[in-house]
Amino acid sequence: MFVIKRFIIALILLVLVCGGIVGFNLFRDNAMQQFFATMKPPAATVSTMIVKPTEWTPGVEAIGTVSAVRGVDLTVETAGIVKDILFHANQKVEANAVLLQLDDAAERADLDATKAQAALDQTALTRALELQKRGVGSESTLDSARAAASASTSQVNRLQAVLEQKLLTAPFGGTVGIPRIDLGQYLSPGTSVATLQDLETMRADFSVPEQQLPLLKIGQTVRLGIGDGELPFAGTIRGIDPKIDPTSRLVTVRAEVANPEGKLTPGQFVQVRVELPEENNVLTVPQTALTSSLYGDFVFVVRPAKPAANGAAPPAAAKPEEKPATDTAKPAAEAPAAKPNEEPAATPTEPTAEEQKPQLVLAQVFVKPGRRNAGLVEILEGIAPGDEVVTAGQNRLSNGMSVAVDNTIDPTKPANQQAAQK
Repeated sequence: MFVIKRFIIALILLVLVCGGIVGFNLFRDNAMQQFFATMKPPAATVSTMIVKPTEWTPGVEAIGTVSAVRGVDLTVETAGIVKDILFHANQKVEANAVLLQLDDAAERADLDATKAQAALDQTALTRALELQKRGVGSESTLDSARAAASASTSQVNRLQAVLEQKLLTAPFGGTVGIPRIDLGQYLSPGTSVATLQDLETMRADFSVPEQQLPLLKIGQTVRLGIGDGELPFAGTIRGIDPKIDPTSRLVTVRAEVANPEGKLTPGQFVQVRVELPEENNVLTVPQTALTSSLYGDFVFVVRPAKPAANGAAPPAAAKPEEKPATDTAKPAAEAPAAKPNEEPAATPTEPTAEEQKPQLVLAQVFVKPGRRNAGLVEILEGIAPGDEVVTAGQNRLSNGMSVAVDNTIDPTKPANQQAAQK
């Protein structure tokens, strides 16, 4: 009997302990659910900008290739063995400077012999003219002497031209390239020796679609860049092909740009932008503010949070209880004097500056983007002047989310420029 009582008591204690553990777990889970259900996520920090109408410089963008206004591959006109190379790589040469000498010993010997024969023929012509004046010379002898003298002079001129072909000279001033020949090498006519490029003025050839052809004209300003996003070189349009390629529907345009520092190289890839007349009152935002998705392009607009519709009205300030009119007629002397040790009633604390700021939330607004230029994108529809648009920090944002604005970092400017401003 005693054992049964002990067993019953142990069973009751076990039930109480297990019930307490289960009840505690249920209470804890319920408290955690209520805490997370009522907990507000912290506001995300973002950078913003106010949308304002700005001046916009539209343009026609294309990809082009740079070449020198004057640039050739130097070749020899006649065959011969290289006797002397009178230039080195990247040397700046003047016009008519001698660059290459071929072996011309045989041609010089022929020229000397021909000059001697020309002198003899000229002497014979002079003698025939003298005899003709004396009346002892025939006309046929004089004609033969004249023909021989003329043929000898022509032969001298021909050999002189052959000797000049043994010299390779620069047709214009510029920078000569790497030599492609060696001393003692036999060259046949047309063999390329080196390239010569005048790097002072460059031209850029690019193509634009036929729809943009009416926007172009001779003399328009052109900006060129070498692929780093900037367009530091300025030039003008010098030619527009009057024919459109029927296969690609593109038209070729040529621009010229000064290259005094030699930063542009023939054959180089460049980005080209033809600047069009400036436009006013265009809404633009940084390209970092625009997000593209399968549903369209959108931006996040920061707006004050709307008050809850069913929220309780803020409590009105407590008013002192109204006293009967008879109390007001009592003289001031009868009013109880304040005790010297009695402290004045505590005044309600004023909200801090942070608490006075309105809560900000996000609104996802779909927009219609337009042209792009210099890190900005034109917005045709969706936003209005005065809207505050998020420019950075929108990777984890969602519609209706609370945010805090921090514009100490501007993503549209380089980091080193912001550090210099600080």
